[in-house]
Amino acid sequence: MVFIRNAFKNTFLFFFTLLISCGSGTKTSSQTTSATEKPKINQQSVISENQQQDSLNVLEPVITGANQTELYLPMLQNKKVAIVGNQTSVIFKFPNLDPLLQREKINPNTLEQYTHLVDSLLSQNINIQKVFAPEHGFRGKADAGELVADEKDIKTGLQIVSLHGKNKKPSSESLSDIDIVVFDIQDVGARFYTYISTLHYVMQACAENNIPLLVLDRPNPNGHYIDGPTLEIEHSSFVGVHPIPLVHGMTIGEYAKMVNGEGWLGNNLKCEIQIIPVKNYTHETYYSLAIRPSPNLPNDRSINLYPSLGFFEGTTINAGRGTEMQFQIFGSPDFPIDQYDFAYTPQPNFGAKYPKHKGEVCYGKDLRKTERLSSINIQWILNAYNNSQNKDGFFNSKSFTIHAGTKKLQQQIEQGYTAREIKKTWTEGLEKFKKIRAQYLLYK
Repeated sequence: MVFIRNAFKNTFLFFFTLLISCGSGTKTSSQTTSATEKPKINQQSVISENQQQDSLNVLEPVITGANQTELYLPMLQNKKVAIVGNQTSVIFKFPNLDPLLQREKINPNTLEQYTHLVDSLLSQNINIQKVFAPEHGFRGKADAGELVADEKDIKTGLQIVSLHGKNKKPSSESLSDIDIVVFDIQDVGARFYTYISTLHYVMQACAENNIPLLVLDRPNPNGHYIDGPTLEIEHSSFVGVHPIPLVHGMTIGEYAKMVNGEGWLGNNLKCEIQIIPVKNYTHETYYSLAIRPSPNLPNDRSINLYPSLGFFEGTTINAGRGTEMQFQIFGSPDFPIDQYDFAYTPQPNFGAKYPKHKGEVCYGKDLRKTERLSSINIQWILNAYNNSQNKDGFFNSKSFTIHAGTKKLQQQIEQGYTAREIKKTWTEGLEKFKKIRAQYLLYK
């Protein structure tokens, strides 16, 4: 809806003054009543790439599945519920105000922006029995790959069952007292980001135990493109379960439909799923995350660069872990200074207890001003390999293969393929996947 600026400004200022006068505990709905910490990154928003922040147009905001409580609360009443969630499983308090807050240049940190899904459901007397936590844990503080232990949530007293420890899949015992499972996690659209692997195993466990799964869908910030090598099934792992390209261009809800439809759960299993779709969203919608989805993806730039820089995880190259520029820079102590003039020193920090090249000066590239990518940039790893003074030790072959989903990429890099030649070998797999993907889309 488009408003005349002055007329709307008065209405907005009146409403905002009313919120402030009611204090920070003001409730806009009986469905979001419990306060949690304020977001640390940036305001959830929907802004087209070409639109300036001071535009006079008010855009229809994206409404996540979790925010549409009127659609799913009836499904949870009088049920024993389990939540698969983490720090991103939230209900935004003011989704309709997001574009207005930007336009009026109001600091979003002055408002309590969201409540955690668990807190909100408990406030509605929903009988939550336990929470299943993915990689990085329920509060999102564990390092990448770090095992997460079972524990009890201090705030709610709920049992937290880890799905990134000795078990990646909920056991029948852990589901024995559950009537319905709710899955609500913000994904970033890369195959080696393990939340879709957790989705697979949760769906499989629900199917085996005849328990329905409710998916509260969220936008994919990398949903505007599809690219990368397709995983070869012999290289499947928790870092990549299914034969899909590295960047799949699907939301969690769409992906769940595909897992079911393609029979990827095995043994002719089908999970009974109900999806609450996102409102006002297409795959071309620019979506800015209000909460970092994991410790080493601190902002929109890192999320956009992650599919390209994630290849470095299987090499000796540091991709910003141990700095505050995670997945926005890369470097190594053995790069020639005349080719890589950006320098930094990784140190242990939040999300990286043992970063590569800890305490060593790394020379590399600063990509923080890179324009938003709509394809994978393979040139960065090609240049890194070609300039490395330790080519024999450049790859950790096992790790690189599970990230790439194929042994071919390492071989192509070592054999001197160009970026164009490498990408040409992805074409057949991408076209095949696009035809499969089209059957399961919920959004344009």
